[in-house]
Amino acid sequence: MSAPSATALPAAPAPVSIHPGLAILVLALLLSIQPVTTDLYLPALPALTRSLGAPLSAAQLTLSGLLLAFGCSQMVWGPLSDRFGRRPVLLAGLTIYTVASVGSALAPSMALLIVWRIAQGAAMGAVVMCARAIVRDLYTPLEGARAMSKALTGLGIVACICAPMGGLLSEWLGWRAALSALTVYAVVTLALVALRMPETLAQRNPQALQPRALVGTWLHVLKSPTFWAFSLQTTATYGGLFTFLAASSFVYIDVLGLSRTQFGWTMASACAAYLGGTFLCRRLLARHGLQRTVAIAGGLSVAGGTLMALVAWMGWHHPFALLLPFYLFMVGHGIHQPCGQSGAVGPFPQAAGVASALNGFMMMLAAFAIGGWLGQRLDGTVWPLVNGIWFWSVVLALISWTLVQKFGAARDRA
Repeated sequence: MSAPSATALPAAPAPVSIHPGLAILVLALLLSIQPVTTDLYLPALPALTRSLGAPLSAAQLTLSGLLLAFGCSQMVWGPLSDRFGRRPVLLAGLTIYTVASVGSALAPSMALLIVWRIAQGAAMGAVVMCARAIVRDLYTPLEGARAMSKALTGLGIVACICAPMGGLLSEWLGWRAALSALTVYAVVTLALVALRMPETLAQRNPQALQPRALVGTWLHVLKSPTFWAFSLQTTATYGGLFTFLAASSFVYIDVLGLSRTQFGWTMASACAAYLGGTFLCRRLLARHGLQRTVAIAGGLSVAGGTLMALVAWMGWHHPFALLLPFYLFMVGHGIHQPCGQSGAVGPFPQAAGVASALNGFMMMLAAFAIGGWLGQRLDGTVWPLVNGIWFWSVVLALISWTLVQKFGAARDRA
């Protein structure tokens, strides 16, 4: 597929040289800002809601509003990074995120907390979008899937730490302490990027922000069946994860009776299953290639979601009984995300920022819709959590077994 003449992009120059260890470390920290932003405060969410005297629907907005801003902002940050480079966009995003983290921790009302969380989401869009684009700057699609799985292993480790840490902080020092920890993470990451991370975009696109060129690039990406196959795959797997993130604290703490600390360890165990999935991903890629790996992950996902629904239907409403099958879904998620994210941007070496932004926007649009649905459906039972995860596991398996198998091997070029 060739781009329209009005938006023709220059040939890709030689890849930028960067130490492999530094690249993986920075990618892991940049991608981890998303679970840090969500998982650290999840154990405190019920207490936060009561402390600020807000309804459940408003509490859901602190998560779904953040993620909608995260998705929408990438539509702006993506072209900016293609025009000016990844480094300046990263520095701007991390700086804004740091300020918003301080505001969130000090917010005196739910309304102001939502505003600051939306600002965090917009800034987080710059960070995660650039991380995905950097993968395409440095690697081919298959190499990018392996590199992404290593970076997401780091994300899994961080996520395993975040949930219990959030539970302990909120238990000992209150929910504001859990939100304050985000500032520390942001400052450390900002310092590493400012001091050690070079620019990875070998050649900036001077036309990236021109309306005609920008629309042409968007259309070029959106016409690619490969982009749609992998983007729908990542959207479906994130839909299942977000259902768990948005509903699990209310279900496991308020319905099933876990303490905030116990819930934190529950989250950590799910993150450990995800971590195992990222290791398994690299082994499967080496043995079976990208498409077969995604098909295997689809089977794990639908098995986990279906078993979870069966357990709930049989009346075994116990934390561990519901968590065991969800581990299968999380192992699949650890395979789907590196394969899907690298596959979605793979065909577009000269428009990786735009492709990454569109992919991220789709995931976060789904998350916002799920958050709104859960805000109206959380009814003091396990069923909103169970039904949501089962639905997305079935959708994910169908996409993995059909669209990815048909279009995943395509090699469009921007």
